This record gives sequence, structure tokens and C-alpha cells, in this order.
Amino acid sequence: MRHKIIISVLGLFISLAITAQTTNPLSLQEAIKLSIANSHYIKIDSANIRTAMATVQESKDKKLPDASVSASYLRLFGANVAMANAQPGKEAPSPSQAVYGIANLSMPIYAGGRIRYGIESTKLLQQAVQLSAENNKEKIAYNTTQAYVNLYKAARAVAVIQENLQVSIARDTQFSRLEQNGVMARNDLLKAQLQTSNIELSLLDAQSNLELANTNMDLLLGLPGSTQLQIDTAFIAYNLPLLSFEEYESLALKQRTDLQSLSIQQKASAFNIKSAIAAQYPSLAVSGGYIAGKIPNLITVTNAMNIGLGIKYNLSNLWKKNTALEKAKASQNILLANEGLLVDDIKLQVNKDYQNQLLANKKIEVYLKAEQQAQENYRITKNKYDNGLATITELLDANVMLLQTRLNISGARADAVLAYYKLLATAGTLYQTTIK
Repeated sequence: MRHKIIISVLGLFISLAITAQTTNPLSLQEAIKLSIANSHYIKIDSANIRTAMATVQESKDKKLPDASVSASYLRLFGANVAMANAQPGKEAPSPSQAVYGIANLSMPIYAGGRIRYGIESTKLLQQAVQLSAENNKEKIAYNTTQAYVNLYKAARAVAVIQENLQVSIARDTQFSRLEQNGVMARNDLLKAQLQTSNIELSLLDAQSNLELANTNMDLLLGLPGSTQLQIDTAFIAYNLPLLSFEEYESLALKQRTDLQSLSIQQKASAFNIKSAIAAQYPSLAVSGGYIAGKIPNLITVTNAMNIGLGIKYNLSNLWKKNTALEKAKASQNILLANEGLLVDDIKLQVNKDYQNQLLANKKIEVYLKAEQQAQENYRITKNKYDNGLATITELLDANVMLLQTRLNISGARADAVLAYYKLLATAGTLYQTTIK
């Protein structure tokens, strides 16, 4: 059983060594770039931006003249023609076909400002869509950072448990010789071997968690699910400059693109209100055209050009309520309320994330102190055990505490980095910070 464990551990180390030789470490910056490049959300955002650009062009096209051309050929059957100045006794012609063509051109001159307001509104909405896309990049950057940190924690857990497993296996080998020489009771040997088995089970769980974290990262990066990633651990040693809470709050209120998007949507809603008011005014357009037609044996029309001025006014505006105006005002009020809610949420989230950052840093200090205490406790317990003053159970318990403190330190350092990047994400600067 012990030989199988040793062989499996050595095999795992060999596979990790091969992977390290064939896989370049993946930095956090590279991971964020890959996840954004392969994100389905970003592709949807790109399509939404193109749609908004098309809407802007559509509103601009309303300033241009409308032109149309039509032509028809008609076959007539039994047509009766009565001519006002027909000569008495002369038979009226009976045409069997007719051909005509019409060309029209209409140019808007005045529409109460609806066209201009529509253009301004669509331009602002396009900016809002682009800002929403930037906000999604912030979310993707944080989700990638979170997955990156989880992968690091899973890999560190495997490494720490593997190291402890090696120590435990070596201890079991020593205890086995002592038991064979009658120096150690078999019950104590079994306790030590049981702890080794428990560590081996913990390693299996840690390896499973590492595989799941790796697969999750592959999906975020758009890589095949079987791709084995190697984390660049340099991000843990990154110098994280922490500003004051007030600075982060001010930064968030200025940099958050979702808040900027709401502000721009409010400006667009103001133009929508003006457009709804302008709909009550008459519209004026100049038009021109050309008509040509022919009915054989009866009439031929050529060069029938025309030009005119048209005015249109919907009389129902006099008694119908302007519901479009009411909807536009209601939409603006909703945007104002949403902006207030978002501002409150940003302030609360910045405060929460800032406190979490401070807490994470304090936890590292506590865990480092706990590791020193666990190391000293294990050393003292080991000396006592070697001198017959402590039981095997006390020695194994001391070893478990030492292992747990090492795992806690790895997790606390990763959590502190993640808490910092979460604070940057809430402030709206994570994407800029990690990509630059």
C-alpha cells in the first residue's frame, strides 16, 4: 500500500514537471484579454453597438429627400371612353392598353424639430450602449480574476498537501521499522498510517477541485476543456497600493460606466420629450415629380413635371392626449430613480469591499502568526514524543494544525489579492488596471 502511494505521488510530480516544461505560465493580464476576446457577452455587445450605429444612421437619413419611381403597363378590356369635346357622330376610341410612369421627390423642410431631436437621442443611446459594453468588460475582468485566484488556491492546496503527504509517508516508514523492532506499539503505527490515508484522501479532493477550477478557467478563456493551465504566481507578490475609502468612492462615482450610461440615457430621454412635444406641430415638405403616360389612339403625356409645397397637420392632436409625451416623461423619471439607486448601491458596495480588503490583510497577519505558533508547537511536541513525553495522537494533531495553517496562509494571500481586485471592479477601474 505504501509503495503504491509513493509511486502515485512520484507519477504526479513527473506529470507536473512535464506540464511545466510544455506550458507557459498564464498571467492574469493574458487571462483577462483571452476571456474578453472569447466572451459571448462581448460579441452580443458588439452586435448591439452595430445596431445602435444603424439606428443613428437611420435617424440621419430622415433629413434626406425621399425619391420613388413607379411604372405600370395595363391591359384594358372593353374600356368605354367619353371625351368632353368629342365631335358628334364620330366613334369614340376603344383603347386596349395603357402605359404610365411616375417619379416623385419629397424633401422635408420643417418637422417641428422631430428629426433633429431623433438624431441627438439616437447618438446618445449609442454612447450608452458602448458604455454598457465597457461595464460588461469590467464584470468579465472580475469573473476571470476570481476564477484565476480559485485556480491558484486549488493548485497551492495540492502542492501543500503533497508536501505533507511525503512527510507523512516518510514518517510511516520510520514508524514501521520501529514497530518491527518492538520499539513502537502497532496501535500507534496504525494511527500514523490512518492519518496518511486521510491526507491521501484530502489530496484526491484537492486534485479534483484543481481539475474543476482548471476546466472553469478553460471555458472562460475559450480554450478546450482539456487544456492544462499553469498560473503565474507573480500576481500574489504584486504591490497593492491601497487608497482611502473616500478616494475609492469618488473614483467609483466618476469611473463606473454603468452610472455614466444611465446619465446619458437621461439626456436621451430629454430629447425624446422634446420630440414628443414637436409631434404636435405641423410638418412642411417640398415635393417634385415627373409623369409620363400613353394610351394608344387616345392620349400621350410627356414632360409633365410638377413641383409643390405640402403641409401636414394631425387635427386629432387637438383632442387626443399626447401619450408619447407622458411615456417619455415617465421613462425619464424611471432613469432618475435608477440612477439614485445605483449611486446608493455603489457607495454601499465600495464600503463593503474596502472593509473586506482591510479584513483580508489582517487575516494574513493572524495566519502568519498562527503558522509560527503551529511550527513551534509541532517542534515541541515532536521533541516530547521522541523523549516519551507525548503520545502519537498529540504528535499527529500537531501535524494537522501545521498543515491547516499553511493552507490558511495560501488561501488568505489569494483572498487578499481577490479582495483588492474586487474593490477595483467596484470602483470601475479593474479592466484599465490589469490591461494597461
